[in-house]
Amino acid sequence: MAIIDKIKAKAKADLKHIVLPEGEEVRNVQAAVMIRDQGLAKLTLLGDPAKVKEVAAGADLTDIEIVNPATSDKQALYAATLYDLRKAKGMTEEEAAQKVTDPMYYGIMMVKLGDADGLVSGAIHSTGDMLRPALQIIKSKPGMKTVSSCFLMELKDKSFGDDGVMIFSDCGVIPDPDAEQLANIALGAADSARSLAGMEPRVAMLSFSTKGSAKHDDVTKVQEATRIAHEMDPELELDGELQLDAALVEKVGQLKAPGSKVAGHANTLVFPDLGAGNIGYKLVQRLAHAEAYGPILQGIAKPCNDLSRGCSAEDIVATVAITACQAQA
Repeated sequence: MAIIDKIKAKAKADLKHIVLPEGEEVRNVQAAVMIRDQGLAKLTLLGDPAKVKEVAAGADLTDIEIVNPATSDKQALYAATLYDLRKAKGMTEEEAAQKVTDPMYYGIMMVKLGDADGLVSGAIHSTGDMLRPALQIIKSKPGMKTVSSCFLMELKDKSFGDDGVMIFSDCGVIPDPDAEQLANIALGAADSARSLAGMEPRVAMLSFSTKGSAKHDDVTKVQEATRIAHEMDPELELDGELQLDAALVEKVGQLKAPGSKVAGHANTLVFPDLGAGNIGYKLVQRLAHAEAYGPILQGIAKPCNDLSRGCSAEDIVATVAITACQAQA
């Protein structure tokens, strides 16, 4: 069974409430019908009900909640809560009242106050448009200082990862993490491995050096991140710094990092910076014809996930199922 089918089955087993702020956009409406029909989540579409129904073009929207933030009876509560959260940063009551009429802010407030379990957006908004209010309002998980992202990868070659399933991180958020941020990314990626793929993480902290084979500030950063990550979670199977071949190929791992439980068996790859991570997942996706699901936010207190603006309705369905599984965790 493909990993996305396992995730959908998990989502069905414990339904969560997901909000789609881009409810007036055709792919979101198409996806909502598919999600309803597949029984993956309870849904709220945000937008003017008349516009949503117009976009639906006659499709049956039964059991799909449609809420207009501009006329919602929750507006006053959300505005007051947002003002309390952001007044120290200079937000006025009038600004808060205006913000919650924006579907993105309204959706984030739904998640913040427990009126929804998670949020999916990005078909017509930039990553920043979603990430900014999410970080301002929902913030990071307790004990985590860094919100980052991962891709859930499924390779055709089942000899890698856990039956071809791997986590790649960070591929979408932090351009040049310092050692502490990189350690937080590693722990976030480990959580993603457990919650999304149901696998016990074996985390490789990647570098162009293995166990001191090269000297450079970039190597030192990964070594320090490895030390910090071990302090944060001493039980986690995590090792570094490791070159990619040492992380993935057993014979190379035994040669370059003898005695390592991770070398040669990694299922979770932590890249030293965003350039390496973004290029790495796209190389595997395009050249190895792997399935790539993401970017999936990790380290955030409640699940909010971004979409590519080129996404299909099926991509939205998959991301909602992933978000629902994160909400279960």
